[in-house]
Amino acid sequence: MIHIEVNGKRHDLDVSPDMPLLWVIRDYLKLSGTKFGCGMAQCGACTVHVDGEPTRSCVTPVSSVSGKKITTIEGLDASGAGRAVQEAWTAEDVPQCGYCQSGQVMQAAALLAQNPQPTDADIDASLSGNLCRCGTYQRIRKAVHRAAGMMAKGGKR
Repeated sequence: MIHIEVNGKRHDLDVSPDMPLLWVIRDYLKLSGTKFGCGMAQCGACTVHVDGEPTRSCVTPVSSVSGKKITTIEGLDASGAGRAVQEAWTAEDVPQCGYCQSGQVMQAAALLAQNPQPTDADIDASLSGNLCRCGTYQRIRKAVHRAAGMMAKGGKR
């Protein structure tokens, strides 16, 4: 039996210890916001937070996160950085196809939680492992700056 906490809720699962966390999230917990992209931790679509750190869930065995706090895109809005990033994403009209967006948002929220006033270089470095086929990188950077500004003003636009 594997015991994990996802979005503040404990789950006891009878799954193989080496099953990727992504499949537990999607198939067993029925949370579909975290996406499968490449299956090799190269694109970032599967990014979740494990104890606040961005983690590629497609290559993370579920047994390795037992006892840790996992946050998916569905649970992110509870945090200040997460809420600000999601609002900024909408305000800057970032998504096109939207497939990479949950991973991008998760990575951006983790960046802002650690560095509330990132430079362009900080943003580029942090999000470099998250691929966007639509090429909205300029809008993503602008949204991260907007979210940082919102956080600096106490969440107000």
